[in-house]
Amino acid sequence: MTSENYLNHPTFGLLYRICIVEENQELFTTLYAQRVFFLVTSNAEGLAFQPVTRADARLTIDTRIRLLRRNGQILESQELQSTMQKNFPG
Repeated sequence: MTSENYLNHPTFGLLYRICIVEENQELFTTLYAQRVFFLVTSNAEGLAFQPVTRADARLTIDTRIRLLRRNGQILESQELQSTMQKNFPG
């Protein structure tokens, strides 16, 4: 969870990885504004970018935190909780 990952989106430029969602799928946000979110899926054809709403992105992160806690990955869940608070203050 401590390594930073970036992707270059053809329209929105540099994207920053927030978290892994599941195998071959990750949640990214635009690097500077952090207001546009994408589920990025990797497969044999390459990368697929699916835009998601801010609410869906928050729900995705919250679901991932719960899964990490259930699996006993406390440190990872705490790091992701910190990331969530930075991206979704209040």
